[in-house]
Amino acid sequence: MTDHIHKRVAAVTLGCKLNYAETSSILDDLCQQGWELRSIEEGADLIIVHTCAVTKQAEKKSRQKIRGIIRKNPASRIAVIGCYSQLNPEVLASIEGVDAILGSNDKFNIQSYNDISSGTIVSPFVKVSQADTFREVYPGYSLPAAESSDRTRAFLKIQDGCDYGCAYCTIPIARGGSRSLPVARIVERAHIMASSGYREIVLTGVNIGDYRYEGKVLGDLLLKLEDVNVSRIRISSIEPDCIDDELISLVAGSEKIVPHFHIPLQSGSDNVLKAMRRRYDTAMYSSRVKNAVERIADCAIGTDVIVGYPGETVDDFWQMYRFLEELPLAYLHVFSCSVRPGTPLARQVASHERTPVESGEIARRYAALIELGRQKEYQFKERYTGKECMVLFEASRPVTKGIAQCSGYTPNYLRVLVETDQGVQQTLTGNELPVFIESLGDDLNLKGRVLS
Repeated sequence: MTDHIHKRVAAVTLGCKLNYAETSSILDDLCQQGWELRSIEEGADLIIVHTCAVTKQAEKKSRQKIRGIIRKNPASRIAVIGCYSQLNPEVLASIEGVDAILGSNDKFNIQSYNDISSGTIVSPFVKVSQADTFREVYPGYSLPAAESSDRTRAFLKIQDGCDYGCAYCTIPIARGGSRSLPVARIVERAHIMASSGYREIVLTGVNIGDYRYEGKVLGDLLLKLEDVNVSRIRISSIEPDCIDDELISLVAGSEKIVPHFHIPLQSGSDNVLKAMRRRYDTAMYSSRVKNAVERIADCAIGTDVIVGYPGETVDDFWQMYRFLEELPLAYLHVFSCSVRPGTPLARQVASHERTPVESGEIARRYAALIELGRQKEYQFKERYTGKECMVLFEASRPVTKGIAQCSGYTPNYLRVLVETDQGVQQTLTGNELPVFIESLGDDLNLKGRVLS
C-alpha cells in the first residue's frame, strides 16, 4: 500500500465557531505534513468529525452525522474529536465504523491522525486526557489554504476553557479551566489572515471576556489588533460581567471593532440566575446592555436564553419574558434546558433539589420566546430600511437564468441580500460596498441594491 493513499483528509464540524476555528487549524497542520484537503464528496482516506455536546440534541445530531458519514464512506477511516469525544468516548466507541476518538486536547496531536491513517492501530483508538490536566492552549483559526476563494470572514481563537462554574454547564468538564494564548501569537496569526485576503476577523473562545495573559486583558489585545490590515474585528459571545465601561469605550471609539455583541442572558429571573450560578443579576445585565446601546452607534446585541430550567416557575418565566420585552435586543437564541450529566444541575435534579419542568410546558414557553425573538428581530432590522449600510459580501447563488443573489453582513451583523447579474457577482464577493436597504421581508431578510 503506497504512502499517498493515506494522504487525503476531509472534515465535518458541528457546534460553535470555536470548533470551526480549531478544525481549520488541525487541517492546516495536516496539510503542512503533506496531507491533501478534500471534501467528503471527493473522497478522503481520513474523515474527521468535530462534535458538539452542549445539549442532548447536539449529541444526537453528532451521532446521526457520524453514522451517515460511515454509511456513505465505508472505505474511509473515521476520527471523532471534540467535546462529545471528551465527555462520552464510550458511546462513540460503540458506533461501528469509528476508528478513533480524540478528546478536547488530544485532537491537536497530529501524529495521532498519521497513526489512524496508517492502519496500524486497533480500532477504536481512544485518547482522552482528563480536563483538569489541561494547561496549554492549542490554536484555532481559519485555514488560509481553504478550498473556497471566498476569504471574507476568519475565526481566530484567543482563549479556551472556563472558570465560571455555571450549574448547568459541561464546559469545565469538556474543555478545562480558562487559559489564554499569548498576545504576540494571536497578533501574528491575525496578520497572516489579513495577508491571506480575509477582511474580517472574529475572535473566538469559550469565555473570551476572561482573556488574560501575562497581565494583558481583552482590551489590551483589541488595541494591538487595531493595527491589523482588515476592515473588521468582531467579538463573539462575551459574558455580561465583561462588558464594562472600558470595553464599551474602546468599541465606541474604534473604526475597526464592529458594533455587535452576543451577550448570553440565560434567564431573566433573578431566582433562576442565582440557581444557575451566573455572575450577575437582571439589574446588572440591563445596565450593561443599555450602556452599550446608548454609547455605541448602531450597536446590535443578541442573547441566549434557556427555558424550562429545573425549578423555573410560571412567575420566573413571565419575569424573563417581560424583562426581554424591555431590553433593546436585536435577536434571541432560545434553548430548551438540557440537563447534562456530571454537572451540579444534574446532581440537584437527581437528589430532587430541583424539579424538571413538564415537557409540554417547556414547549409552550419556548414557542412564546421564539415569537418574541421574531418581533425583536423585525423591529431592529426595520430601522434600517431606507438607509445606506456597508455590506461585506460573502456568498452568492444563482436565482434564475442570468441572475444571482449575493449576501453579506453589515458591521452590526445584519444579513443583506442583493440580486445582481451573474457576471457581476464575482466582483461583489469579498468586497465591502455601500448598499441601499430597500425592504424587510416577512422572512426577516433585508434586501437592497448596491450603490457602487
